[in-house]
Amino acid sequence: MSTELNSGAAPGLSQIERVTNTFLAPSKTFNDIRDHNRSWWVPYLLSMVFVYVFFALVTVKVGWHQVGDNILSSDVKTQERLAQAPPEAKEQALKMTVLFTEGIAWGSAAVGLIIALIASLVLWGSINFIFGGKSKFSEVFCVWMYAGLPGIFKMLLGSVMVYLNAPDAFNIKNFAPTNLGAFLPADANKFLMVLATKMDITDIWGLVLLSIGLAIVAKVGKSSGYMVVFGWWFILLFLGLVGAAFSG
Repeated sequence: MSTELNSGAAPGLSQIERVTNTFLAPSKTFNDIRDHNRSWWVPYLLSMVFVYVFFALVTVKVGWHQVGDNILSSDVKTQERLAQAPPEAKEQALKMTVLFTEGIAWGSAAVGLIIALIASLVLWGSINFIFGGKSKFSEVFCVWMYAGLPGIFKMLLGSVMVYLNAPDAFNIKNFAPTNLGAFLPADANKFLMVLATKMDITDIWGLVLLSIGLAIVAKVGKSSGYMVVFGWWFILLFLGLVGAAFSG
């Protein structure tokens, strides 16, 4: 991680101050990333603590076998296909679903880093080569980590929902009531479900922070940061809606 310092500049923020200002005065945090160091491990570790506490609660209160069964039960087409399948095929489908879901959950630390690296590379290229920004990849990567901090509130709410919901009602694909999709029935239209799920308050909060931070480290107007971040968000939303339309 880079520790480049601007000689003659004001002293940098502490890591605790950076985290606090991400919520209270985000521009201070992102200016500090641009002007001082690109240390990203504190927000990453903080996020991972909440992620793994949540998955530990899922393990104890719900169980991964039940999680997998809930995933299969919530998909009408999968249920129709398995209804015609022999018992061995149903058991294998459940086993693979549990294995994949639990693997992704406990591998969140690595998965999160991979996503951060890919997303930061895309954003870095977009803001620099399309909008004439002057950001460094390490700056964008650090901004991504701090912009993800609102996700801890989603993990907290998800942990509460683990206790409030019956195990057979737990939906790991949308585990916290931070979006409109959480209030739709499981058999709702997939197109509508994707659209409603994307309207997530913690995700949008993070996107706003990411837009502000990207513009600051790239030394461009905030509108450019918003266009890059939400432009890619709309592209991903569109692809999700197309996939939902084709899958029925």
